[in-house]
Amino acid sequence: MDIATLVSDPAAWAALLTLIVMEVVLGIDNLVFISILSNKLPEHQRAKARRIGISLALIMRLALLSTLAFIVSLTKPVFELPWQGPVGAHGEPMFELAFSWRDLILIAGGLFLVWKATTEIHEKVDPQETHGVMDTKQRISMGFGAAIVQILLLDLVFSVDSILTAVGMTEHLPIMFAAVIFAVLAMLLAANPLAEFINNNPTVVMLALGFLLMIGAVLIAEGFGAHVPKGYIYAAMAFSGGVEALNMLSRRKKPSVEDKVLH
Repeated sequence: MDIATLVSDPAAWAALLTLIVMEVVLGIDNLVFISILSNKLPEHQRAKARRIGISLALIMRLALLSTLAFIVSLTKPVFELPWQGPVGAHGEPMFELAFSWRDLILIAGGLFLVWKATTEIHEKVDPQETHGVMDTKQRISMGFGAAIVQILLLDLVFSVDSILTAVGMTEHLPIMFAAVIFAVLAMLLAANPLAEFINNNPTVVMLALGFLLMIGAVLIAEGFGAHVPKGYIYAAMAFSGGVEALNMLSRRKKPSVEDKVLH
């Protein structure tokens, strides 16, 4: 189907809008990780790291879309474990023991996210034990190259997941390209405000790290064939974010209430 036919097809527009929403939602995980990681850089390098990280995500996703047959082949099993594994109530296996390259990428990315989120949480909870006598500036800083490499690794994991989601929703490459470009541009626009908001609210940092820990666990589970509906994950994230927003509102109003009592 050519571009002109797609433009005049209402079903194509519906598919495009649906896919854009899905890609934006899936991009939230990537954006949270980039925001937390870039905030560990010296202040003058943070915006640059976000731009480079998100630009690499766009390039990677467009490159993967250009090799769509290769991406689809990543779902074919490459090896199978001889172990039967645990079974459910009806005797069916609880986990898939035939692993594809997609499964291995998801498991590796999930393990990396769990490790990174756990390390960051430990650093926030007990910075003295983690860093000894280093000062605050040394603690928050990391190498620019190291940050870009870590962003690139997670870009790869999220890009494969994003492209496979797009393939499952439409067969038209122009729609996939348009949705991916729009979603990544939305990430680029939201990156700096989100990173500044996370940096200025320490409790939000811990909440975001908890999200990353959960996402890492979900990626590992999906790598083993245990499908977790994305709606449940994002509903939990939205609920937690709403509770934290109420807490922030309560903290802002508390001083004014105390002032009224004193006067």
